[in-house]
Amino acid sequence: MNNTSGPSTNSPALPGPLEQFWSGSPHTVHIAVIVVAAIIVHLLVRLIRYISEIFIAKSHEKRNPLGFVTQQPKFITLTRLIVSFVIFVIYALAIYVIIALEYPNDNTFKTYLTSAAVIGLALSFGLQGLVQDVVTCITLILSDTMEVGDTVDLMNGVIGRVERIGLRFVKVINFYNQEIFVPNRNIANVSRFPHGGIFAFVDIQIPTKADQSAVVQAIQTVAKGVQSQFSAIILAEPAFSKVETTPGNWNYIRVRFRIWPGQNNIIENVFVQQTTAAMKTFDPNYATWQIVTTYRAMNF
Repeated sequence: MNNTSGPSTNSPALPGPLEQFWSGSPHTVHIAVIVVAAIIVHLLVRLIRYISEIFIAKSHEKRNPLGFVTQQPKFITLTRLIVSFVIFVIYALAIYVIIALEYPNDNTFKTYLTSAAVIGLALSFGLQGLVQDVVTCITLILSDTMEVGDTVDLMNGVIGRVERIGLRFVKVINFYNQEIFVPNRNIANVSRFPHGGIFAFVDIQIPTKADQSAVVQAIQTVAKGVQSQFSAIILAEPAFSKVETTPGNWNYIRVRFRIWPGQNNIIENVFVQQTTAAMKTFDPNYATWQIVTTYRAMNF
């Protein structure tokens, strides 16, 4: 004669003392145990995050030759990804143990698993963006598309310095010192300025009959004045070349500015106009076409 009163042979296996304690305890004790277990799991998760951040901050920083401290984005992001996976496993195991304790009957347990699968499938459609963000994050890191500290143009109106490459967002500090969080899935193209800016080269034709030294002095005065006025955009003092002669036999001086990407109008609308006005004091017929501006990403 078969004994049908015992637990199902397919139910989750529990240690004998634990099963005896659980089956002989009232539901209030069950609730208390579950609450305590939830608190322990939460504290364990917080501890794992805390230890991982300390490990990242102290063990994986590097100093460049100039003395600035920069972090290694590959290690940081992959470490956080692993920590997130471990935390997910901890939560999943905790839920599994709670269900196994509270509903040891196999059929009931299967019902809950089926329900969880249906809910998970429904959530998956709503979390497609999250999955895209995570996949894009891993792609950005492994392909060396950008590094923490780079100045980038993300082709959607966002230009700034990369502060963090996260699983969901890339944190960028823009020209106005705003924190911008760009969802990873929205990053399609990246223009990278690894050295922090672009060079603006301004070739200024010297009026033919003017005193060259006086013209050079006037150009230097205008350039330094503009740099002082717009020091947040022009990142360093301007550099000046010697007076050069073109094959067309006209003399010019080149001024090099290091500027924040996307702020070309300061050179074209301010410096060029002020320089043109200064040159008109030497030649009333001087025109803006005699000043040529070109741009190039910094390579050092």
